[in-house]
Amino acid sequence: MRTDELQARTKGPRLRLRVTAAAESVLRSGHPWLFADSIREQNRTGQAGELAVIYDHRDRFLATGLFDPDSPIRVRLLHMGKPRAIDHNWWAERLTWALDAREGLFDEHTNGFRWINGESDGWPGLVLDHYDRTLVLKLYTAVWLPRLEEITGLITLRLRPERLVLRLSRNIQKVAQRQFGKADGEILLGPPLNGPVTFLETGLRFEADVLRGQKTGFFLDQRENRRQVEALARGRDVLNAFSFSGGFSLYATRGGARSVTDLDLSAHALAGAKRNVALNASNASVTSCGHEFVQADAFEWLNHQQGRRFDLVILDPPSLAKREIERPGAIRAYGRLALSGIEHLRPGGILVACSCSAHVTAEEFFEAVRKSVVSAGRTFRELRTTGHAPDHPATFKEAEYLKAIYLNV
Repeated sequence: MRTDELQARTKGPRLRLRVTAAAESVLRSGHPWLFADSIREQNRTGQAGELAVIYDHRDRFLATGLFDPDSPIRVRLLHMGKPRAIDHNWWAERLTWALDAREGLFDEHTNGFRWINGESDGWPGLVLDHYDRTLVLKLYTAVWLPRLEEITGLITLRLRPERLVLRLSRNIQKVAQRQFGKADGEILLGPPLNGPVTFLETGLRFEADVLRGQKTGFFLDQRENRRQVEALARGRDVLNAFSFSGGFSLYATRGGARSVTDLDLSAHALAGAKRNVALNASNASVTSCGHEFVQADAFEWLNHQQGRRFDLVILDPPSLAKREIERPGAIRAYGRLALSGIEHLRPGGILVACSCSAHVTAEEFFEAVRKSVVSAGRTFRELRTTGHAPDHPATFKEAEYLKAIYLNV
Protein backbone atom coordinates (compact mmCIF):
# COMPACT_ATOMS: atom_id res chain seq x y z
CA MET A 1 0.00 0.00 0.00
CA ARG A 2 1.38 3.41 -0.94
CA THR A 3 1.92 6.10 1.70
CA ASP A 4 -0.84 8.33 0.36
CA GLU A 5 -3.28 5.39 0.10
CA LEU A 6 -2.55 4.34 3.68
CA GLN A 7 -3.20 7.84 4.95
CA ALA A 8 -6.42 8.12 2.94
CA ARG A 9 -7.78 4.91 4.48
CA THR A 10 -7.06 6.04 8.02
CA LYS A 11 -10.27 7.14 9.68
CA GLY A 12 -10.47 10.57 11.25
CA PRO A 13 -8.18 13.61 11.13
CA ARG A 14 -4.41 13.37 10.91
CA LEU A 15 -2.86 11.91 14.05
CA ARG A 16 -1.46 14.78 16.13
CA LEU A 17 0.74 14.43 19.19
CA ARG A 18 2.08 16.90 21.71
CA VAL A 19 5.04 15.91 23.84
CA THR A 20 6.67 16.84 27.11
CA ALA A 21 9.31 19.55 27.23
CA ALA A 22 11.96 16.94 28.02
CA ALA A 23 10.97 14.84 25.01
CA GLU A 24 10.96 17.92 22.80
CA SER A 25 14.54 18.65 23.79
CA VAL A 26 15.60 15.04 23.11
CA LEU A 27 13.98 15.02 19.68
CA ARG A 28 15.57 18.33 18.74
CA SER A 29 18.95 16.83 19.62
CA GLY A 30 18.42 14.26 16.87
CA HIS A 31 17.21 11.20 18.77
CA PRO A 32 14.92 9.11 16.51
CA TRP A 33 12.52 7.67 19.12
CA LEU A 34 9.51 9.09 20.93
CA PHE A 35 8.46 6.97 23.89
CA ALA A 36 4.87 6.48 24.99
CA ASP A 37 5.33 8.15 28.37
CA SER A 38 6.59 11.32 26.65
CA ILE A 39 3.25 12.00 24.93
CA ARG A 40 1.14 14.48 26.86
CA GLU A 41 -1.68 14.86 24.35
CA GLN A 42 -3.02 12.77 21.44
CA ASN A 43 -6.05 13.70 19.35
CA ARG A 44 -7.22 10.13 18.61
CA THR A 45 -6.25 6.48 18.61
CA GLY A 46 -3.60 5.70 16.01
CA GLN A 47 -2.90 2.66 13.87
CA ALA A 48 0.41 0.85 13.34
CA GLY A 49 2.34 2.44 10.49
CA GLU A 50 0.27 5.61 10.42
CA LEU A 51 2.05 8.93 10.06
CA ALA A 52 2.00 10.90 13.30
CA VAL A 53 2.71 14.64 13.38
CA ILE A 54 4.44 15.86 16.53
CA TYR A 55 4.05 19.43 17.81
CA ASP A 56 6.08 21.32 20.38
CA HIS A 57 4.79 23.14 23.44
CA ARG A 58 4.04 26.22 21.31
CA ASP A 59 1.95 24.15 18.90
CA ARG A 60 4.58 24.39 16.17
CA PHE A 61 5.50 21.49 13.88
CA LEU A 62 8.35 19.48 15.35
CA ALA A 63 8.58 16.16 13.52
CA THR A 64 6.83 13.39 11.62
CA GLY A 65 7.18 9.69 12.30
CA LEU A 66 5.66 6.23 12.10
CA PHE A 67 3.21 5.44 14.89
CA ASP A 68 3.13 2.12 16.77
CA PRO A 69 0.35 1.78 19.37
CA ASP A 70 1.75 -1.50 20.72
CA SER A 71 5.36 -0.50 21.35
CA PRO A 72 6.97 1.56 24.13
CA ILE A 73 8.69 3.35 21.23
CA ARG A 74 5.44 4.98 20.20
CA VAL A 75 6.83 6.96 17.24
CA ARG A 76 9.91 6.31 15.12
CA LEU A 77 10.94 9.61 13.59
CA LEU A 78 11.27 10.13 9.86
CA HIS A 79 11.59 13.88 9.42
CA MET A 80 12.35 17.00 11.46
CA GLY A 81 12.49 20.65 10.50
CA LYS A 82 10.04 22.28 8.13
CA PRO A 83 6.86 20.29 7.34
CA ARG A 84 7.15 18.07 4.30
CA ALA A 85 4.88 15.51 2.64
CA ILE A 86 5.99 11.95 3.36
CA ASP A 87 4.97 10.49 0.01
CA HIS A 88 6.28 8.10 -2.62
CA ASN A 89 8.87 10.60 -3.85
CA TRP A 90 10.10 11.18 -0.32
CA TRP A 91 10.69 7.45 0.20
CA ALA A 92 12.50 7.21 -3.14
CA GLU A 93 14.81 10.05 -2.11
CA ARG A 94 15.46 8.40 1.25
CA LEU A 95 16.43 5.15 -0.48
CA THR A 96 18.77 7.00 -2.84
CA TRP A 97 20.43 8.70 0.12
CA ALA A 98 21.17 5.35 1.80
CA LEU A 99 22.51 3.77 -1.38
CA ASP A 100 24.70 6.76 -2.19
CA ALA A 101 26.23 6.56 1.29
CA ARG A 102 27.71 3.16 0.31
CA GLU A 103 29.13 4.37 -2.98
CA GLY A 104 32.72 3.18 -3.37
CA LEU A 105 32.85 1.10 -0.18
CA PHE A 106 33.08 -2.29 -1.89
CA ASP A 107 34.62 -3.74 -5.04
CA GLU A 108 33.96 -6.91 -7.02
CA HIS A 109 35.56 -9.02 -4.28
CA THR A 110 32.80 -8.16 -1.78
CA ASN A 111 29.12 -8.61 -2.61
CA GLY A 112 27.85 -9.15 0.92
CA PHE A 113 27.04 -5.91 2.74
CA ARG A 114 24.28 -3.74 4.21
CA TRP A 115 22.34 -1.22 2.12
CA ILE A 116 20.12 0.17 4.90
CA ASN A 117 20.91 0.19 8.62
CA GLY A 118 17.70 1.21 10.35
CA GLU A 119 17.40 4.56 12.10
CA SER A 120 20.97 5.52 11.26
CA ASP A 121 20.03 5.55 7.57
CA GLY A 122 16.62 7.14 8.13
CA TRP A 123 14.68 3.85 7.95
CA PRO A 124 13.78 3.17 11.60
CA GLY A 125 13.47 -0.50 12.49
CA LEU A 126 14.34 -1.73 8.97
CA VAL A 127 17.51 -3.22 7.52
CA LEU A 128 18.33 -4.31 3.99
CA ASP A 129 21.24 -6.66 3.33
CA HIS A 130 22.81 -7.69 0.04
CA TYR A 131 24.08 -11.23 -0.62
CA ASP A 132 25.19 -11.40 -4.25
CA ARG A 133 21.88 -11.37 -6.20
CA THR A 134 19.69 -11.92 -3.12
CA LEU A 135 18.42 -9.08 -0.95
CA VAL A 136 17.13 -9.64 2.58
CA LEU A 137 14.70 -7.14 4.10
CA LYS A 138 14.36 -7.46 7.87
CA LEU A 139 11.71 -5.63 9.86
CA TYR A 140 12.00 -5.05 13.60
CA THR A 141 8.74 -3.13 14.03
CA ALA A 142 5.17 -3.56 12.79
CA VAL A 143 5.04 0.02 11.44
CA TRP A 144 6.44 -1.23 8.12
CA LEU A 145 3.88 -3.97 7.53
CA PRO A 146 1.16 -1.70 6.01
CA ARG A 147 3.84 -0.12 3.79
CA LEU A 148 5.55 -3.33 2.73
CA GLU A 149 4.26 -3.33 -0.84
CA GLU A 150 5.39 0.22 -1.50
CA ILE A 151 8.81 -0.22 0.10
CA THR A 152 9.58 -3.50 -1.63
CA GLY A 153 8.48 -1.97 -4.92
CA LEU A 154 10.97 0.86 -4.50
CA ILE A 155 13.76 -1.54 -3.55
CA THR A 156 13.22 -3.93 -6.44
CA LEU A 157 12.88 -1.11 -8.97
CA ARG A 158 16.14 0.48 -7.86
CA LEU A 159 18.33 -2.57 -7.12
CA ARG A 160 16.86 -5.21 -9.48
CA PRO A 161 17.60 -8.25 -7.28
CA GLU A 162 17.13 -11.80 -8.43
CA ARG A 163 15.45 -12.57 -5.11
CA LEU A 164 14.01 -10.60 -2.18
CA VAL A 165 13.53 -12.36 1.16
CA LEU A 166 11.46 -11.03 4.06
CA ARG A 167 12.69 -11.56 7.60
CA LEU A 168 10.69 -10.56 10.66
CA SER A 169 11.78 -10.12 14.26
CA ARG A 170 10.01 -12.42 16.71
CA ASN A 171 7.99 -9.62 18.29
CA ILE A 172 6.06 -8.93 15.07
CA GLN A 173 5.76 -12.37 13.48
CA LYS A 174 2.28 -13.10 14.85
CA VAL A 175 0.75 -9.78 13.81
CA ALA A 176 2.44 -10.05 10.40
CA GLN A 177 0.86 -13.44 9.80
CA ARG A 178 -2.53 -12.62 11.27
CA GLN A 179 -3.13 -9.19 9.78
CA PHE A 180 -0.98 -9.15 6.65
CA GLY A 181 -0.45 -12.81 5.73
CA LYS A 182 3.34 -12.46 5.84
CA ALA A 183 5.76 -14.95 7.36
CA ASP A 184 9.39 -14.87 8.44
CA GLY A 185 11.55 -16.27 5.66
CA GLU A 186 8.99 -15.63 2.94
CA ILE A 187 10.38 -15.01 -0.54
CA LEU A 188 8.69 -11.87 -1.82
CA LEU A 189 10.35 -11.95 -5.23
CA GLY A 190 12.27 -14.49 -7.27
CA PRO A 191 12.85 -18.24 -7.33
CA PRO A 192 12.59 -20.51 -4.28
CA LEU A 193 15.63 -21.52 -2.25
CA ASN A 194 16.70 -25.06 -1.40
CA GLY A 195 19.46 -23.97 0.96
CA PRO A 196 21.79 -21.09 1.83
CA VAL A 197 22.94 -18.52 -0.72
CA THR A 198 26.65 -17.90 -1.24
CA PHE A 199 28.42 -14.55 -1.48
CA LEU A 200 31.89 -13.01 -1.54
CA GLU A 201 33.56 -11.08 1.26
CA THR A 202 37.03 -9.75 0.51
CA GLY A 203 37.44 -12.58 -1.98
CA LEU A 204 36.40 -15.35 0.43
CA ARG A 205 33.22 -17.33 -0.19
CA PHE A 206 30.64 -17.74 2.56
CA GLU A 207 27.15 -19.13 2.82
CA ALA A 208 24.24 -17.21 4.33
CA ASP A 209 21.08 -18.89 5.59
CA VAL A 210 18.84 -16.01 4.57
CA LEU A 211 15.61 -17.88 5.32
CA ARG A 212 16.22 -18.98 8.91
CA GLY A 213 19.66 -17.81 10.01
CA GLN A 214 20.47 -15.30 12.72
CA LYS A 215 20.09 -11.65 11.76
CA THR A 216 19.69 -11.82 7.98
CA GLY A 217 21.76 -14.98 7.58
CA PHE A 218 25.32 -13.84 8.35
CA PHE A 219 27.18 -11.46 10.67
CA LEU A 220 28.11 -8.87 8.07
CA ASP A 221 28.90 -6.32 10.78
CA GLN A 222 32.19 -8.04 11.75
CA ARG A 223 33.76 -7.74 8.29
CA GLU A 224 36.31 -5.10 9.27
CA ASN A 225 37.40 -7.02 12.36
CA ARG A 226 37.78 -10.18 10.29
CA ARG A 227 40.11 -8.24 7.98
CA GLN A 228 42.16 -7.12 10.99
CA VAL A 229 42.47 -10.72 12.20
CA GLU A 230 43.76 -11.80 8.80
CA ALA A 231 46.55 -9.22 9.04
CA LEU A 232 47.56 -10.53 12.50
CA ALA A 233 47.34 -14.29 11.93
CA ARG A 234 50.52 -15.23 10.08
CA GLY A 235 52.42 -18.05 11.79
CA ARG A 236 50.05 -18.13 14.76
CA ASP A 237 47.93 -20.82 16.40
CA VAL A 238 44.46 -19.29 16.52
CA LEU A 239 41.49 -19.97 18.78
CA ASN A 240 38.15 -18.66 17.54
CA ALA A 241 35.77 -18.95 20.49
CA PHE A 242 32.04 -18.60 19.78
CA SER A 243 33.09 -19.23 16.19
CA PHE A 244 29.58 -19.63 14.71
CA SER A 245 30.09 -20.12 10.94
CA GLY A 246 33.84 -19.59 11.10
CA GLY A 247 34.21 -16.14 9.59
CA PHE A 248 37.20 -15.09 11.70
CA SER A 249 38.76 -18.52 11.18
CA LEU A 250 38.70 -18.37 7.39
CA TYR A 251 40.32 -14.96 7.37
CA ALA A 252 42.99 -16.27 9.78
CA THR A 253 43.75 -19.27 7.55
CA ARG A 254 44.11 -17.06 4.49
CA GLY A 255 46.33 -14.77 6.54
CA GLY A 256 48.81 -17.61 7.06
CA ALA A 257 47.82 -19.01 10.46
CA ARG A 258 49.65 -22.19 11.48
CA SER A 259 46.47 -23.71 12.94
CA VAL A 260 42.90 -22.64 13.69
CA THR A 261 40.48 -24.03 16.27
CA ASP A 262 36.77 -23.28 15.90
CA LEU A 263 34.94 -23.51 19.24
CA ASP A 264 31.15 -23.35 19.38
CA LEU A 265 28.29 -25.04 21.24
CA SER A 266 26.16 -25.40 18.11
CA ALA A 267 26.73 -28.44 15.89
CA HIS A 268 24.70 -26.62 13.22
CA ALA A 269 27.07 -23.63 13.34
CA LEU A 270 30.17 -25.82 13.13
CA ALA A 271 28.70 -27.70 10.16
CA GLY A 272 28.24 -24.33 8.46
CA ALA A 273 31.86 -23.43 9.27
CA LYS A 274 33.04 -26.65 7.63
CA ARG A 275 31.01 -25.89 4.54
CA ASN A 276 32.55 -22.41 4.39
CA VAL A 277 36.02 -23.98 4.48
CA ALA A 278 34.99 -26.28 1.63
CA LEU A 279 33.75 -23.28 -0.39
CA ASN A 280 37.31 -21.93 -0.29
CA ALA A 281 39.14 -25.17 -1.07
CA SER A 282 40.85 -23.55 -4.06
CA ASN A 283 42.80 -21.27 -1.71
CA ALA A 284 46.09 -22.93 -0.82
CA SER A 285 46.42 -21.07 2.50
CA VAL A 286 43.01 -22.30 3.60
CA THR A 287 43.67 -25.93 2.72
CA SER A 288 47.20 -26.03 4.16
CA CYS A 289 46.18 -24.69 7.57
CA GLY A 290 45.43 -27.22 10.30
CA HIS A 291 41.75 -26.76 11.20
CA GLU A 292 40.07 -28.20 14.29
CA PHE A 293 36.35 -27.99 15.11
CA VAL A 294 35.33 -28.35 18.75
CA GLN A 295 31.70 -28.56 19.87
CA ALA A 296 31.55 -27.33 23.46
CA ASP A 297 30.28 -24.54 25.66
CA ALA A 298 32.95 -21.89 25.11
CA PHE A 299 32.77 -20.58 28.69
CA GLU A 300 33.29 -24.07 30.14
CA TRP A 301 35.93 -25.09 27.62
CA LEU A 302 38.00 -21.99 28.31
CA ASN A 303 37.85 -22.68 32.03
CA HIS A 304 38.74 -26.37 31.86
CA GLN A 305 41.20 -26.76 28.97
CA GLN A 306 44.05 -25.10 30.80
CA GLY A 307 46.74 -26.92 28.87
CA ARG A 308 45.83 -25.43 25.50
CA ARG A 309 47.81 -22.38 24.44
CA PHE A 310 47.41 -20.14 21.39
CA ASP A 311 49.07 -17.11 19.84
CA LEU A 312 45.80 -15.40 18.88
CA VAL A 313 42.53 -15.75 20.81
CA ILE A 314 39.29 -14.31 19.44
CA LEU A 315 36.33 -13.89 21.81
CA ASP A 316 33.11 -12.94 20.02
CA PRO A 317 30.22 -14.06 22.26
CA PRO A 318 26.52 -13.37 21.69
CA SER A 319 25.06 -10.39 23.53
CA LEU A 320 25.45 -10.76 27.28
CA ALA A 321 23.03 -7.90 28.09
CA LYS A 322 19.75 -7.88 26.21
CA ARG A 323 18.19 -5.54 28.78
CA GLU A 324 19.52 -2.57 30.77
CA ILE A 325 19.05 -4.43 34.05
CA GLU A 326 21.57 -7.02 32.84
CA ARG A 327 24.30 -4.46 32.17
CA PRO A 328 26.30 -4.75 35.46
CA GLY A 329 26.34 -8.54 35.27
CA ALA A 330 27.37 -8.42 31.62
CA ILE A 331 30.33 -6.15 32.36
CA ARG A 332 31.55 -8.61 34.98
CA ALA A 333 30.99 -11.53 32.59
CA TYR A 334 33.01 -9.83 29.85
CA GLY A 335 35.84 -9.37 32.33
CA ARG A 336 35.77 -13.03 33.38
CA LEU A 337 35.63 -14.16 29.76
CA ALA A 338 38.62 -12.01 28.85
CA LEU A 339 40.53 -13.43 31.81
CA SER A 340 39.79 -16.98 30.61
CA GLY A 341 40.97 -16.06 27.13
CA ILE A 342 44.19 -14.51 28.44
CA GLU A 343 45.02 -17.71 30.32
CA HIS A 344 45.16 -19.51 26.97
CA LEU A 345 47.55 -16.98 25.41
CA ARG A 346 51.23 -17.62 25.01
CA PRO A 347 53.53 -14.71 25.90
CA GLY A 348 53.38 -12.16 23.10
CA GLY A 349 50.00 -13.44 21.99
CA ILE A 350 47.10 -11.27 20.86
CA LEU A 351 43.65 -11.13 22.41
CA VAL A 352 40.76 -9.90 20.26
CA ALA A 353 37.70 -9.34 22.45
CA CYS A 354 34.37 -8.29 20.97
CA SER A 355 31.00 -7.21 22.34
CA CYS A 356 27.64 -6.79 20.61
CA SER A 357 25.75 -5.67 23.75
CA ALA A 358 24.19 -2.27 23.15
CA HIS A 359 23.52 -1.82 26.89
CA VAL A 360 27.27 -2.02 27.62
CA THR A 361 29.16 1.04 26.41
CA ALA A 362 32.43 0.77 24.55
CA GLU A 363 34.43 2.25 27.40
CA GLU A 364 32.80 -0.06 29.97
CA PHE A 365 33.68 -3.04 27.83
CA PHE A 366 37.23 -1.95 27.02
CA GLU A 367 37.95 -1.19 30.68
CA ALA A 368 36.64 -4.61 31.77
CA VAL A 369 39.02 -6.32 29.34
CA ARG A 370 42.00 -4.16 30.32
CA LYS A 371 41.43 -4.84 34.03
CA SER A 372 41.35 -8.57 33.32
CA VAL A 373 44.83 -8.44 31.83
CA VAL A 374 46.14 -6.56 34.84
CA SER A 375 44.43 -8.95 37.28
CA ALA A 376 46.09 -11.87 35.48
CA GLY A 377 49.50 -10.33 36.24
CA ARG A 378 50.19 -9.76 32.55
CA THR A 379 51.34 -6.61 30.80
CA PHE A 380 49.86 -5.52 27.51
CA ARG A 381 50.16 -3.16 24.59
CA GLU A 382 46.87 -1.94 23.20
CA LEU A 383 46.91 -2.27 19.43
CA ARG A 384 43.54 -0.74 18.57
CA THR A 385 39.87 -0.50 19.37
CA THR A 386 37.16 -0.65 16.71
CA GLY A 387 33.47 0.07 16.35
CA HIS A 388 30.93 -0.14 13.56
CA ALA A 389 31.70 -0.99 9.94
CA PRO A 390 31.03 1.82 7.44
CA ASP A 391 27.93 0.09 6.04
CA HIS A 392 26.59 -0.28 9.61
CA PRO A 393 26.57 3.37 10.79
CA ALA A 394 25.38 4.19 14.31
CA THR A 395 24.12 7.75 14.73
CA PHE A 396 22.64 7.59 18.24
CA LYS A 397 23.56 5.95 21.53
CA GLU A 398 21.19 2.98 21.43
CA ALA A 399 22.47 2.02 17.98
CA GLU A 400 26.08 1.70 19.19
CA TYR A 401 26.35 -2.00 19.98
CA LEU A 402 29.51 -3.31 18.28
CA LYS A 403 33.01 -2.83 19.68
CA ALA A 404 36.28 -4.75 19.77
CA ILE A 405 39.64 -4.34 21.47
CA TYR A 406 42.99 -5.79 20.35
CA LEU A 407 45.64 -6.37 23.00
CA ASN A 408 49.19 -7.69 22.58
CA VAL A 409 49.59 -9.46 25.93
